[in-house]
Amino acid sequence: MSTHEGHLHDDPSNADCADFLERIVRLIDNELEAGDCAVVRAHIESCSPCLERYDLQRTVKAVVARSCGETAPAELRAKVRVQIQQIQLQISEG
Repeated sequence: MSTHEGHLHDDPSNADCADFLERIVRLIDNELEAGDCAVVRAHIESCSPCLERYDLQRTVKAVVARSCGETAPAELRAKVRVQIQQIQLQISEG
């Protein structure tokens, strides 16, 4: 078993690893700052379960990207945007 900062990384439910799940997705989407990228990459390199999640997320994103070559009609996109805005408003007023 490997350890990093005193946490076991062979348990995918580890709280430390759970903290990285969203950051892994944001890393794949290029939405992290350089310093955060380095931290997430270092964690992935030292944690097999998180490396597996990273690889899985990249694979899923690639398959979805290949499968989504169509563009939704403008009317549908507008309706979806309105619904997203309504949900965001409900969440913020929560």
